Amino acid sequence: MAQETTHSLTGIRLLETLSADEIKQVEKLCGWQSYKAGEEILTQNSDSMDVYFVVSGAVQVVSYSFTGREIAYAVIDAGGYFGELAAIDQKPRSTNVKAAKKCLLATLSPQAFEQIVRKHGDVAWAVMNKLARIIRSNDERIMDLSTLDAHQRIFQELLRICEPDPVTPGRWMIYPLPTQHDIASLVSTTRETVARALSSLTSSGLVQRKGRTLYIMDKDQLSDLTSQLSNKG
Repeated sequence: MAQETTHSLTGIRLLETLSADEIKQVEKLCGWQSYKAGEEILTQNSDSMDVYFVVSGAVQVVSYSFTGREIAYAVIDAGGYFGELAAIDQKPRSTNVKAAKKCLLATLSPQAFEQIVRKHGDVAWAVMNKLARIIRSNDERIMDLSTLDAHQRIFQELLRICEPDPVTPGRWMIYPLPTQHDIASLVSTTRETVARALSSLTSSGLVQRKGRTLYIMDKDQLSDLTSQLSNKG
């Protein structure tokens, strides 16, 4: 009974418009696989074309430069999915995927995925929306890499992921704060550069760190600082 409860797709957002019976039919078509944190799931240029649903845990989509530096694209938490590009165009994988933490994944063949997309308009529209978000996000990151230096990109990323502090009006927060390695991967720089940038913000009083939370004391000032650096460049 416990296994049946675990092997469920009811929390997958892509399938949320399907009926309970329809979701059960999709579950019967899936394979199920657990991964440990850091374990490789997909490699770039592999010919696997399955779609993966993140039932529990989280995965990270990454690539690697010619020098071996890790470049992070996204973290996909429970309820998300990945692998749709290869299922759609039948071409090799464009990125690597590894387990960000212990996770359970359900795999669906490209043929079954196509049938579901063709049959359910809401699912097809959700896939298109995700692809549109990926294009917009990549456009923003390409622009950042082309026009901003490393410190600016770090500040921009902090501004991108912060949220209003529910306790203190006017203050913003990031929880959990990504590791320096993860931030470096997201903005294509080194962990040491991230450490220096965060240290400079802390020294100036713009941010405060408590445990895994980073508080941004004045978001507008941080945004202005990023713009000032750009103008100096």
